[in-house]
Formats: sequence, C-alpha cells, structure tokens
Amino acid sequence: MVAAPELISPRSPRVAAARRLGKRNFRGKERLFLAEGPQAVREAAGYGDTLAELFATVEAAERYADIIGAAREAGVRVHLAAEQVIEDISTTVTPQGLVGVCRFVDTPFDEILAARPRLVAVLAHVRDPGNAGTVLRCADAAGAEAVVLTDASVDLYNPKAVRASVGSLFHLPVAVGVPVERAVAGLRDAGVRVLAADGAGEHDLDAELDAGTMGGPTAWVFGNEAWGLPEETRDLADAVVRVPIHGKAESLNLATAAAVCLYASARAQRAAGGCRSVTNA
Repeated sequence: MVAAPELISPRSPRVAAARRLGKRNFRGKERLFLAEGPQAVREAAGYGDTLAELFATVEAAERYADIIGAAREAGVRVHLAAEQVIEDISTTVTPQGLVGVCRFVDTPFDEILAARPRLVAVLAHVRDPGNAGTVLRCADAAGAEAVVLTDASVDLYNPKAVRASVGSLFHLPVAVGVPVERAVAGLRDAGVRVLAADGAGEHDLDAELDAGTMGGPTAWVFGNEAWGLPEETRDLADAVVRVPIHGKAESLNLATAAAVCLYASARAQRAAGGCRSVTNA
C-alpha cells in the first residue's frame, strides 16, 4: 500500500508553483512545464533528467507503480497528493492522477543542423497548440529527425501541445523561436531541400513521388491552420507542393496534410536510391 497523501492543501507552495506553469510567462521564467497523464510522465521519466517533480494521487501511484518507482530511482521528488490537489494543478477536465513538472527539452537550432537531418518538419505560423502537438507526433511516427517551431508559432510547452504530442515531445529534437528565414536558409545550407506544403501549390505530391525527387534530405514547411503560408514564406521554399485531393473533400486539415507529406518523404527516402538507404548501406 502507498502512504496517505502528503499534500493536503492546494495552497501548498509546491502546488502553487506547479499551478503557475499553466501560464506561458511563468513557464518561460522557470524553464519548466507540465506533463499530464501516465504516457507523458512515463516518457519524461525516461528522458534524461527532464522530470523534475511528480505529483500523484494514491490511486494513480498504485496503478502506475512502475512510473513512480522509475521517478524515485532517478532522484525525482514524488508528492502523494489528494485528488483536489491534482485537479488544482491539472489543465484537463478529467485529470488522470499524474502531473509531472518537467525541464525544458528544446534543442538549439544549430545542433539540429550539425546533425545533418534527413527529414524535418517546420511549423511556421501554426497557432493551435493541439495541431502543433499532433504534427510533432506525426513527425516522430514518420521517423523525422527534428521539428522546428518558428517564432510566429505557438508555444511548444502549452499544455494542449504537450498532451497532443502524446510523449513524442521527448523523442526527437525540437527547436523553438527560429525565424522562418533562418530556418529555411540554415536547412538549405545543410543540404536539405525545403518544400512548402500548400493546397494551391504548383507541384503535385504524387507527381513529385513519381518523378523520384523525394528521396533526398527534405524539410516540410507547414503553415497556419486557417490561411496557410504567406506568399513571402512560400517564396523561400525550393518548391510549393500540394497534396492531391482525389475525392470531393474541400481540403485536408493541417495535421492530416502533414502526416501525408512526412510519410511520403519517409517512404521515398527508404526506397532504392533514397538517402536513408544510402546512409544505412
């Protein structure tokens, strides 16, 4: 059995400090953010010294004893808390009993470039945190080596973005606050072809695949959910590519289009002659 809750009052200084991380200015000042639920906390606990502090209800501590054990073995301070405390810290309607306080995990853009990435997702002007987290998850699933959020995009550590990434935030390097001009120029200098994803693009994704042009290192630039990419951003890219609509749908949402583009590149890179086949040979 787990001991009785040790944090009874939501007015505890530790609880108050964690609760403040729901606001961007406090996250930036402390360089800390919240990861909620067993999946996110488990991933954070396995990512170096990212997990700084953990709050758990007695029920959650018993159910997820492996997570609690891993956190304690790593020297993380674990607080057993009343459900009211978890509800007070959490930003979700139905908390799952675990809330981790994590250190920022973003990677300097120059380090990403130095690693010579072969597949990168660039989020330019993406404002919805749920979409940002979902695209990050898609990039992770497709095997991308990095994600870049420009200075015009949403905060990576917004609780909704963290939840939508479902742990992928801890799996691959993510750079934040990079001006889109610098992102494109840096990637191009690193030998990466930069493609802007846009529904009105001159180039068709299927045609690009058929032409065999997708096998090299590639960065996809994804724009705002409502109005896509501005002309000046499209002009920075080597090509503007549209996902073909074969049925009657008016368009694809951002996350769906990102998944299609990233998987198309991943498949092409793994085909004969693709950069991944050459690298792994």
